[in-house]
Amino acid sequence: MYYIVALFVLLLDQATKWIIANKMEYHESIKVIDHFLYITSHRNQGAAWGILQGQMWFFYLITVVVIIGIVYYIQKHAKGKPLLGMSLGLMLGGAIGNFIDRAIRHEVVDFIDTYIFSYDFPIFNVADAALTVGVILLMIYMFKEERETKEKSYGESGTQHSGK
Repeated sequence: MYYIVALFVLLLDQATKWIIANKMEYHESIKVIDHFLYITSHRNQGAAWGILQGQMWFFYLITVVVIIGIVYYIQKHAKGKPLLGMSLGLMLGGAIGNFIDRAIRHEVVDFIDTYIFSYDFPIFNVADAALTVGVILLMIYMFKEERETKEKSYGESGTQHSGK
């Protein structure tokens, strides 16, 4: 199931990037919602906010390690934990989507251009959005698990059970 989520993210990411790369000129922009959302053809050879520009081998290595780690966690820890599995599936699809761009195009195609409270947020893509949502869901899962562990350990009364 979680690999299907990753595949969906990957296919949507690659389809939208293909459309942008083949149908729009570089830096061309289409207004969707004035002063809020634009589709803008952009390329990035770095990471988020353009950091580490041109460090492709670094991104190849990190992405392979991340993908292996995500697959491991899906296989070993996500069974019966839909929130964890969904977060990992989103992150897997996003990581593979941007990896394909770097491997084939030697740059990442970005196109979602937003202005939030007049701040021009860095242009991103479907893979970036999936990674971000996946990380947020993972954090929610971790907080939820921590709270449940504390509740089991201390019980409703707030005192720690000795286990006897």
